[in-house]
Amino acid sequence: MLKWPRRILLFVLTNLLVVATISIVMNLLGVRPYLEQNGLNYMSLLVFCVIWGFGGAFISLAMSRFMAKTFMGVQVLNPENPGGPTERWLVDTVHRLARNAGLKTMPEVGYYESPDPNAFATGPTRNSALVAVSSGLLQRMEKDEIEGVLGHEVAHVANGDMVTMTLVQGVINAFVMFFARIIAFFVVQFLNSRRDGESGSMGYGIQYLITMLLEMVLGILGMLVVFAFSRWREYRADAGGAKLAGKQKMIDALKALQGLKHRPAADEPASLATMKIFGKGGALFSTHPPIEERIKRLQAVNLTNLVVSV
Repeated sequence: MLKWPRRILLFVLTNLLVVATISIVMNLLGVRPYLEQNGLNYMSLLVFCVIWGFGGAFISLAMSRFMAKTFMGVQVLNPENPGGPTERWLVDTVHRLARNAGLKTMPEVGYYESPDPNAFATGPTRNSALVAVSSGLLQRMEKDEIEGVLGHEVAHVANGDMVTMTLVQGVINAFVMFFARIIAFFVVQFLNSRRDGESGSMGYGIQYLITMLLEMVLGILGMLVVFAFSRWREYRADAGGAKLAGKQKMIDALKALQGLKHRPAADEPASLATMKIFGKGGALFSTHPPIEERIKRLQAVNLTNLVVSV
């Protein structure tokens, strides 16, 4: 695993890359400043917010496999010579589930050192994905239970959940930036009109501070939408895992996870936390529903006409 100084450096470099890439794109597209002498240019503001909102999300998606390997220390297994029997079984099982899900390209398969029994899937596309499991999962769960977990993660890949999550996040980002700047502009205009006759007026600095405050407030509201989508997506991945690995294996996997203690890494990227099979559940700001509710819904679901891939 990386030490803190390198992690901080990687985080800074990633953000610099995002800023540089988006700035270049905006210059190439000729996006004009949205603040003009006569007020706001709404079209320029909308383009600005869409580029920044979606740009950051999609650059993060493009780097997701690299970030997962770097932050989580994932050791990718060679499909031809993965190592011991456990590694061979892991690769063969993921590839079998992937073929059943209709994936044209097999996901990379790996593991990472962590006592937390968990797994995640990530990657920019369905055909460029990574499925990784923790050492704690391999050590503390039975093979049938692990197969249920793997089915869940392969269902995430087959359903294109990494891309859809990015699209949802991009829309939320764009809306938050757009409305925060509009509201801040009119708040400053209103406050300046009330200061008529007084010396000076509120300038860009005050408007910037109000914009940042509004972005935080609207961002929190926007995350409610993101988390609600994430919880719905978990139910769908559970059903997909049941379709691929078997309903009882998926139920047994959830029951096993329910009985194990989880200690998620505090410094892992948030995007990975949303793609794990297990996460904090039971509240509006949770990425995963409560496991007991997931088991209940899975027991009632009809898998006959369920389509896993898209």
